[in-house]
Amino acid sequence: MAPAKEIWAVGRRKTSVARAKIKEGSGKITVNHKDIKDYLQNRKAIIEEAVRPLSLLNVLDKYDLNLNVSGGGITGQVGAIRHALARAICRIKPEFRPAVKKEGFLTRDPRMVERKKYGLHKARRGTQFSKR
Repeated sequence: MAPAKEIWAVGRRKTSVARAKIKEGSGKITVNHKDIKDYLQNRKAIIEEAVRPLSLLNVLDKYDLNLNVSGGGITGQVGAIRHALARAICRIKPEFRPAVKKEGFLTRDPRMVERKKYGLHKARRGTQFSKR
């Protein structure tokens, strides 16, 4: 019997990068060699947001996911995971693409932190005006 076919995909959000390896299985999800519940501190809303592309298509328990995430914080990493899973599921079954694209999961969110400019306190915050 041939081993299950593995598909790799990369997702990004802010400064986070997620690499997803997806293959047919029982629905086991690991992030950086930990269970997803342990890695995302058992926060249900965050976990649901991360796996939304799979739950949208009702294939959450049909694939095993192995994710490697680096950079950024929780929000960026969850967005990167979601992006990677959406790309991976579309590579496995191209007929899923219209539904995933309609939800906007395939679009890389371009919003990044704006850099601090010299002469200002933050990216846009200047010094307080003093009349005298």
